[in-house]
Amino acid sequence: MSIGVTPPPELPYACTIEVRDACLCLHVQRAARALARRFDDAFRSLDLTNGQFSLLMSLNRPEPPSIGSVAALLAMDRTTLTAALKPLVRRRLVAVSIDKKDRRSRLLRITPAGRALLAKAFPIWRQEHAALERHIPHPAALRTALLALTKE
Repeated sequence: MSIGVTPPPELPYACTIEVRDACLCLHVQRAARALARRFDDAFRSLDLTNGQFSLLMSLNRPEPPSIGSVAALLAMDRTTLTAALKPLVRRRLVAVSIDKKDRRSRLLRITPAGRALLAKAFPIWRQEHAALERHIPHPAALRTALLALTKE
């Protein structure tokens, strides 16, 4: 170290413990990873991830949605959504088309193969979800609290 330069102060270990025990972001991230692993395992026999299930489910609508509306629903940026769509498009589970009303916009359509896969995945989701909710004291309150975090 150079003469006359004082080292930066160290953050006390107690601060690390405080963050470990109190940080909502850390706890939500850990829970999200645990939930993702649980549903990834449940969907593995269908060669589907929990993220792909959520994406396919978001497309299960009467009219094909725009990329922007799906990105907003899933709280993803468009670039991340586009990357997540690629394997589903390659598997012909999702089709991307130009919006006839606005040629700059792209519409996402779940294909018949995507609908068939979603129909197989839904009972798995329902069973896993019911089992999961049995371990959470107040699941409706948790959903309400998590939804409040996404509203700005």
